Amino acid sequence: MDILTLIGLIGGVTCVIVSMMMDGGSILSLLQLPAFIIVVGGTFAAILVQTPTPIFFRGMKMALWVLFPPKDDRAQLLQDVVGWLRIVRRQFVLALDPIAEEQTDPFIRQGLRMVVDGIEAAQIRTMLEANITTQEHEEMLAAEIYEGMGGYAPTVGILGAVLGLITVMSHLQDPSKLGSGIATAFVATVYGVGAANLLCLPMANKLKVLVRHRMRRLEMITEAMVGLAIMEPPMQFEMRLRGFLDAHEAARPSEGEGEGEGAPAGAQTAAAA
Repeated sequence: MDILTLIGLIGGVTCVIVSMMMDGGSILSLLQLPAFIIVVGGTFAAILVQTPTPIFFRGMKMALWVLFPPKDDRAQLLQDVVGWLRIVRRQFVLALDPIAEEQTDPFIRQGLRMVVDGIEAAQIRTMLEANITTQEHEEMLAAEIYEGMGGYAPTVGILGAVLGLITVMSHLQDPSKLGSGIATAFVATVYGVGAANLLCLPMANKLKVLVRHRMRRLEMITEAMVGLAIMEPPMQFEMRLRGFLDAHEAARPSEGEGEGEGAPAGAQTAAAA
């Protein structure tokens, strides 16, 4: 779980509640079901009109990434592909066939299958980069759903406030109810602005960062497959792929450093198979 995200969500709501209590307000005054319905329902209705169905459902699934981001396994992946390269240089590309069958990641499996089939490195790069472009486009569109929500929510909140004021104005014959009625009307604005700036827009930006990290991983896999296809020298291969790691990961020595051409344990097992 992403602890910073959880702290941010709880902290943002807490600041709003505490500041209201310090001004002498009541938390119960923020609990208005009609305001909640119009802001949440109206925002989702606008997004449904804006977004194609497959992108909408993809965006809903990606919402979980905010608290449970996809695992970043680039450092482990680097060790794996270096081991695969050593296998290729010893036994040629057909030795990667059983390794390809064991992969659960469809992108890695596809790349290894192309290497095993003897497709030229330039064609491997072209086909994998086309897949990356398509996936990045779709995931960015899904992330932009929450950016759209952040744009619609405040406006829908104002709509709710105006509707509430209309209701208040229809009861002008009872001045005792005007104050509470107006306060209730503006709760919709609080919901809209709060949802946009404390939830929707931060979610959109967080998802975009995670998508870029995922694309960086796929770019690393692409370069690895090209290196396997041309049987690149191991030292050059590893140093080139380290450029795709975060700075703190790239600075770490590889586990196989100082072991010569010895493959990692996992790679040796695959080679034996």
